[in-house]
Amino acid sequence: MNDWARDPGDHPPIVENPAFPPTPPGVGWSSGLGTQVSTPPPAPQPSVVTPPLEPTRRRIGPIVGALVGALALFFGGFLVGRITSPDTAVESGRQADDQPISTTQDSDRVGQQTASSDENGQASSAPPPTIAQSDEPVADIARAVGPAVVQLDTNSGLGSGFVYDESGLIMTAAHVVEGSTTLRVRLADGTRLEGSVVGTDPNSDVAVVRISEPPSDLVVASLALDDAPEPGDLAVAIGSPFGLDQTVTSGIVSAVNRPVPIGDDGRAVGMVQTDAAINSGNSGGALLNRQGQVIGINDSIRTLTGTNEGVGFAIPIDLAFNVAEALAVGDTPQLPTLGVFGNQNPPTFGQAGALIERVVEASGAEAAGLVAGDLIIAVDGSPIKDFSDLGSTLRTRKPGDTVQLTVVRDGLEFDVDARLG
Repeated sequence: MNDWARDPGDHPPIVENPAFPPTPPGVGWSSGLGTQVSTPPPAPQPSVVTPPLEPTRRRIGPIVGALVGALALFFGGFLVGRITSPDTAVESGRQADDQPISTTQDSDRVGQQTASSDENGQASSAPPPTIAQSDEPVADIARAVGPAVVQLDTNSGLGSGFVYDESGLIMTAAHVVEGSTTLRVRLADGTRLEGSVVGTDPNSDVAVVRISEPPSDLVVASLALDDAPEPGDLAVAIGSPFGLDQTVTSGIVSAVNRPVPIGDDGRAVGMVQTDAAINSGNSGGALLNRQGQVIGINDSIRTLTGTNEGVGFAIPIDLAFNVAEALAVGDTPQLPTLGVFGNQNPPTFGQAGALIERVVEASGAEAAGLVAGDLIIAVDGSPIKDFSDLGSTLRTRKPGDTVQLTVVRDGLEFDVDARLG
C-alpha cells in the first residue's frame, strides 16, 4: 500500500484486503492515487483489471453491457487506489439567509479546533472559520477554505495538501511525497514555493511538509478535532484531481470508521467514507464539513473502473493530527495498544463485537481485568462490530489514553476502563 501508479503505463500492485472478504483474481485493493508532472501525459489511474466488454451490435449493446455490468458488481470485488495525477488548473469558490454566522455559536456540534503554533512550536487550537450564510453552502466553504489547500509537485508525481499551521506546516498523504525530500508547493493564488518533507508515517499514510519561506498572509485550515463526523453530514473535497488545482466537489459522509487496510502491516485504519468525487491527484487534500473544517485527508477510492464511483476514503483528522504532531517535532508516531488478540472471523455465531482470544501480559487489557472469551461490544460508547473495527477505532487514540470498554462475559454486560499502552 506504499506505492502507486506514477507512470501511466505502470499499474499498481493488487493487494488483498484483510478487512474485507477475499476478492476473485483480477480485482483487489491497489495503492496510489498519483499524478505525472510531465506535460501533459495521460493521468495515471488506480489499477483495475476487469473483463473487457466485447463489442456488439448497436441495438443489443446497451442490454449486454448492462447485464455484464450487473454481474460484475454482483460477483466481483472492488479496488481501492490511492489518488495522485497530470498538471493542469481550475478554480472554485458560497450557504442560507443574509447574515453571516459564527460556526462556533451556530454549529450543532462543538469542540472544533484549528492547529496553530504556540511559543514552544507545538500545535494548539484556534477558532474555526466564519462561513457566510447564503444559498450556496459549498461555495461558501470553498471560498473560505480553498486558499488553505495547496498542490504538491514532486519529481515523481503530484498530489494535494492543506496548511494546518501558520508556521508553514502542511498535512498530506504519505504516498504523495514518498521518496521525496524536497518538493514544490503551489498556493491557491498560483504562488509557487519551495517545501521540504518533515516526516512520513506509512502506518497511517500521513505526512508533514514545511514551506521553506511561508508568506505572512498564509491561510490556515481549521481542524474538526474531537468532533467526529456522522453519516449524512455534508462533505466537501478540495484538491487537484488530474492536476486541476482548487477543484471543489461535494457529497455526504457515507459512513465513518470504515476499516481500510494501510501500511506495511496491512492493519486497518477506520476511515471516513464519502461520495464526494475523488480522483487521481486528490490524495492529501482536505475533506471538509459544513463548518468549513477539515474532517479528513482524502486518501483512496474503491472502484471497479479505476476512477471515482462514489466510494472514497479519508484519513480521520484526529488520527492524522496526532501523527502530524509527532512528525513535526521529529518523533516517530506511536500506535496505541490494548494488548488483546482475536480473530476477525471467529468460528462461533452470536452477538457482534470483538471476541478476545488472548490477553497480553502486563498490558492495559490485563490491568483492566479482561480475559480470553470476553466480547468487546463498544469503545467509549461507540459500537464495535468485529476485531477489525476495534483496531481501527483504537488507532485514533494515543498511547496513554484511557478508554471505556463495554464488555460481555458469560451473558453479563459491564463497563471497564483500560489504559492504552
